[in-house]
Amino acid sequence: MTGGEFGQTVRAALKARGMSIRAAARELVYDHAYLSRVLAGKQLPSPQLAEALDRLLDAGGELVSLAAGLAEDSGERVAHAIAHPTRIDGRAVEALGDVLAVQRRLDDTLGPSPLIGPVEAQTATLLGLLKESRGPHRAALAEIAAESVQFMGWLYASTRQDAKAVERLAEAEELADEVGSGTLAAQALNFRGYIARQQGNPRGMVRWFSAAYYTPGASAPQRMGDAAQVAQGLGELGQADAARRLLDEAMGLSDAAQDQPPGTAYWLTPNFQRLNLGLANLGLKAYADAADHIRAGLAGLPADQQRAPWTKEHRDALAKAEARC
Repeated sequence: MTGGEFGQTVRAALKARGMSIRAAARELVYDHAYLSRVLAGKQLPSPQLAEALDRLLDAGGELVSLAAGLAEDSGERVAHAIAHPTRIDGRAVEALGDVLAVQRRLDDTLGPSPLIGPVEAQTATLLGLLKESRGPHRAALAEIAAESVQFMGWLYASTRQDAKAVERLAEAEELADEVGSGTLAAQALNFRGYIARQQGNPRGMVRWFSAAYYTPGASAPQRMGDAAQVAQGLGELGQADAARRLLDEAMGLSDAAQDQPPGTAYWLTPNFQRLNLGLANLGLKAYADAADHIRAGLAGLPADQQRAPWTKEHRDALAKAEARC
């Protein structure tokens, strides 16, 4: 990420909160001209400014991490890699992966909208590097590029830009197959299932979550979540017996799913799985069980995910289940 993309992220986050740069400068007690230069990408943020912006936007330390990446050696390595893509080294690839990891965490705190522009720019950078790169580090770079494309698909999906999301997720599937990553392929398919759920399309849910569930190389936490979401779709279609069978399969994976989830699906903790089980029970009209699972899942989320925009779906589901208990 460049200084310009850092500024773009912060500007979009301020706009989402209805706050101007001038108002932010007053709130932070910073010179407006200095803040404007930073947010225009003309000057790097100081550690102090990054920390102040992070607090203002409740970013959970992720803006501090982004600013640190700009100011340290990793920023220079990335810039060198962009200028000389055929000679990209392992440290530069690692730095690019760190930027992506921070961007993904920012989605939990800032929400998806502020990230669309910066992540599109970062994804374009990664794909450009991948096209030109050669040598022993290309495979690692390809995996980061595949994950970035997939994340872009998620950002579009979670802002209901479904056509753009589908296009990016199809591209992510192809890149995942190219690098032989079952976890990335399964996650791209899972996001297609998420889109179907947002569209109120249970047949699409069953189709895409089933594809994710049976993807070779998918991790146990992924497969547990996918099985539960297939069960939800089947329940909504009135196929209760098949839904219960898939729900049993999901529960059968619970011990294996206790393991650390893959970094590309870091949110798939046991508490998050309670949310998936809750939605499955909601599809089966088992409202008390659904409410118990969703309530426990929400309560157990990490602090930076407690009010993430994606939790609204689960809070709405909890309200529906509690109203029908």
